[in-house]
Amino acid sequence: MPPKKVHSVAKGLGLSSAALLKLLKEIGIIARSHMSSLSEVEIKKVKAKISEEKKRVKKEFTRRWTKPRVKEKKKINKEEIQEKVKLTLAKLEKRETKRHYKREVPQKVEAAPQEKVVEVTDFMTVAEVAQALNKQVSDVIKKCMDLGLMVSLNQRLDLDTISILCDEFKCKVKTVSIEEQMKPTEDVELMERPPVVTVMGHVDHGKTTLLDAITKLRVAEQEFGKITQKMAAYQVDYHEKAVTFLDTPGHEAFTAMRARGAQVTDIVILVVAADDGVMPQTVEAIDHARAANVPIIVCINKTDLPSANVNLVKTQLAKANVVIEEFGGNSICVEVSALKGVGIPDLLDAILVKSEELNLKAPFSKLAKGVVLEARLDRGKGNVSTILVQEGTLHKGEPFVCGPHFGRVRELLDEKLEKTDDAGPSTPVLVLGFSGLPRAGEIFLAIDDEHRARELAGQRELMDRSRRLAPKSKLTLLNLQEKIQAGEMRELRVLLKGDSSGSVEALDEKLQELTTEEASIKIVHKGVGNINVSDILLAEVTGAICVGFHVEPDTNVLESAEREGVEIRTYRLIYEALDDLRSAMLGMLEPEVKEILIGEAEVREVFNIPRVGVVAGCYVKDGKILRSSIAHLIRDKKEILTAKVVSLKRFKEDVKEVMFGYECGVSLEDVSDIQKEDIIHFYKIEEEQSKND
Repeated sequence: MPPKKVHSVAKGLGLSSAALLKLLKEIGIIARSHMSSLSEVEIKKVKAKISEEKKRVKKEFTRRWTKPRVKEKKKINKEEIQEKVKLTLAKLEKRETKRHYKREVPQKVEAAPQEKVVEVTDFMTVAEVAQALNKQVSDVIKKCMDLGLMVSLNQRLDLDTISILCDEFKCKVKTVSIEEQMKPTEDVELMERPPVVTVMGHVDHGKTTLLDAITKLRVAEQEFGKITQKMAAYQVDYHEKAVTFLDTPGHEAFTAMRARGAQVTDIVILVVAADDGVMPQTVEAIDHARAANVPIIVCINKTDLPSANVNLVKTQLAKANVVIEEFGGNSICVEVSALKGVGIPDLLDAILVKSEELNLKAPFSKLAKGVVLEARLDRGKGNVSTILVQEGTLHKGEPFVCGPHFGRVRELLDEKLEKTDDAGPSTPVLVLGFSGLPRAGEIFLAIDDEHRARELAGQRELMDRSRRLAPKSKLTLLNLQEKIQAGEMRELRVLLKGDSSGSVEALDEKLQELTTEEASIKIVHKGVGNINVSDILLAEVTGAICVGFHVEPDTNVLESAEREGVEIRTYRLIYEALDDLRSAMLGMLEPEVKEILIGEAEVREVFNIPRVGVVAGCYVKDGKILRSSIAHLIRDKKEILTAKVVSLKRFKEDVKEVMFGYECGVSLEDVSDIQKEDIIHFYKIEEEQSKND
């Protein structure tokens, strides 16, 4: 039998083509239109389905219309009725009354409906917003049109617009980052991972020599000197355990990564030369490590020199607030000679001990997450980036997104530039396949869908552009009060630089005297010399203000401060610096708020104006009314509410104040319950700053 068209079969069954297409979809037969062909087997399935539906409908109809059995009426016993009537009459004659107690039926308390919380990110598409709200895309587009926005399905919306849409749909907004949104819901088993170590210290104290001495311990590697030239990180196997070392240019790059939200280091090795002692860059490295809240292992190098003085170095470190275990502190100290290879095993043992104390663990069985250590354009390989994997395992061929760039892992190269198929946590690896060059410190995310990676890259590009164009909030002495009132700060952080150590110590001592119980000054770093870019980075990360005494920043420092939003203040006299910072400290204390009565008015008429609300026609009985005042509404000698004056008018003109004896129109914020003969008291707010005795 030849196949028949859908419309022909529908006509034979007494159905419309649309109804038959819907029925075919229910039984799993694919038919695109009324001109599609159906085989004999498919037609039999359709007829069987129709027959089954007819039987079900007939059974339902029969069950509904079957008459229920009528219960037989109980026969009435007249003698029992007469007996009950006699007993009732006898009780009434004796005036016996029976109390009836009303049974209290417990009322069901309906649970208050919980407000729906929607997780959103910046620059989501209209389709993504609809999916998050669990609404149809057409409903979201219609709501945007009601708000005056003409949008399409794939158009991206900023965070303010998304928040307004969620409010329109009665949903609460929770802003999350892309990384948080992509976290797996199921728990992933955590396993032990190698520690990540950064070597820091002053120039010419032996950092590079120490790294070269450590690489010699790798049995399988002979050309140890070439490793640091090829990659920014490498691993060392010691006692069957791996240790990852970062070969960074110094604490500036270390802090630059932290400024972008990349906390990559677990342990810092502070290298100090035994013949040179603690130097300015040593103090800077200590402050940067302390700001990152990273444990420090002190490595005193060059102990083989005749001029070495280890005890002096330990004393200088104690003055810099790095107290070693020998002096009762918690910092491990190891004495080495990197040139002769003495003490290197002790240093690696100290790293393993500290990593066991930290209990470093990470998930292995999930999509990889890492951070960019460096990126470069290679003539033969294209865009190449060194990635330190922090979580999960990175496999060859996986799509990824990194900042505004995306791609697919074409090749993975280890520290020897040999091909590998995967890389686990704390493993540095060279990744090929980027669409562009990412910045150091960018977060690297592996994704299971390349299309999703492309969308996220576009979303991040819009976020970066919006962040660049938006005015950056700058921490200044003038806006400290606002941050304190918002609960963001309780201390003034200062980065102090001066022309001499005497001036710096004197200014530091005077600043510490300004500290009170309510607010305090914290010196995040102090040093001798001009303010440099490293100081700006540290101030940006810690939220500090750079204070210079008899030093001037150069053009590069000023540009960096403007870019990072850091305030620089330079002084020639100590008392000028103290006065400015004392003023900031006084501004940080909680002010006393007082309400001062300035006027009284009587409501003589109430007007309900469309699009404006309720306006009280008042007569000023005493004092005056200010547009910025606070109103207390009095009715029958009782205070009803307190509100802010949002509008003050004389006839049709907006005025700032209305004096005694005049009439005016007053509108209060979110107040509609105003009646004639109500009395309104008007107050002004005054703040008295706390005095520093």
